Amino acid sequence: MNEILNIDCFEWLAGREPKSLHAVCTDPPYGLVEFTPGEVAKLRNGKGGVWRIPPSFDGKKRNPLPRFSVLTLEQRQNIEKYFQQWAEALLPALIPGAHVLVASNPVLSSHVFQGLLSSGLEPRATLMRVYHGFRGGDRPKNAEQEFPDLCVSPRGNYEPWLLFRRPIEEKTVAQNLRKWGVGALRMLENGGPVPDVIPSSKTPAIEKSISDHPSLKPQQLLRFLCRMVMPTEGILLDPFMGSGSTIAACEAIGIDSIGLEVDPHYFSAATETIPRLAKLYPRYHGGHLEMEAPQYSREAPNQPLLLEEGANYLA
Repeated sequence: MNEILNIDCFEWLAGREPKSLHAVCTDPPYGLVEFTPGEVAKLRNGKGGVWRIPPSFDGKKRNPLPRFSVLTLEQRQNIEKYFQQWAEALLPALIPGAHVLVASNPVLSSHVFQGLLSSGLEPRATLMRVYHGFRGGDRPKNAEQEFPDLCVSPRGNYEPWLLFRRPIEEKTVAQNLRKWGVGALRMLENGGPVPDVIPSSKTPAIEKSISDHPSLKPQQLLRFLCRMVMPTEGILLDPFMGSGSTIAACEAIGIDSIGLEVDPHYFSAATETIPRLAKLYPRYHGGHLEMEAPQYSREAPNQPLLLEEGANYLA
């Protein structure tokens, strides 16, 4: 069962029952600036602001990306303050031993980490999502021909996910698990430990055709992560729901979840995208890292089919 609300997470957390959330998995607006109303308006208009709108290449339109390198020192410091305040608001609602998993960015992860650490959350690990991305590698702006063999940043091929935990209240993790049901991570289906390096594809075209959110993460990754942070039954929170892809992942693998989204446009879109994303890949429940590919149409062999109710897409 999932519940989604068009509400600011601080407002919602202020009224949440203490010790009632078993896990958090979220991809927040970790630059903060990029999802303010003014910057979102520029994104939707296709120009200006902190968002980099890549040109079409080989007939393919690339998704916009936030340019975190343009943030000022004050804006970076505000990121630490924001995540400390957010985690302090979150802590009372967490069950002792509940894990908090937060997607970050190589440029800003240290600021997000410090904010979460200052709140009293306990750092557990940094998981590295490794994928082939298009972030970075840009040549000097308006001087590409002048400096053809230089770039201003390396091409990004990893994404850090910061793993924290509300400190356990019992003497041991085992005792905490017996009392609260949380405090540890769920292992792989084959009994192997959870790796801290996670191979991941880019978000597949079939998922992007369902949601046009600029930060859409693949179901393969999200189903794996949500399963990992929920060792027993309970409620997983995504306080920055965005496209609703995390809530869709929870629905697909049978985890109760709550999604919060303050932007009315993204919230409205999520009401439609969540059930459609959840129906994809019906055989993949996040217990391993490899995922079968969807079937393809004979008439359009390069275009994966959208899942229709009752259809068998993974044989």
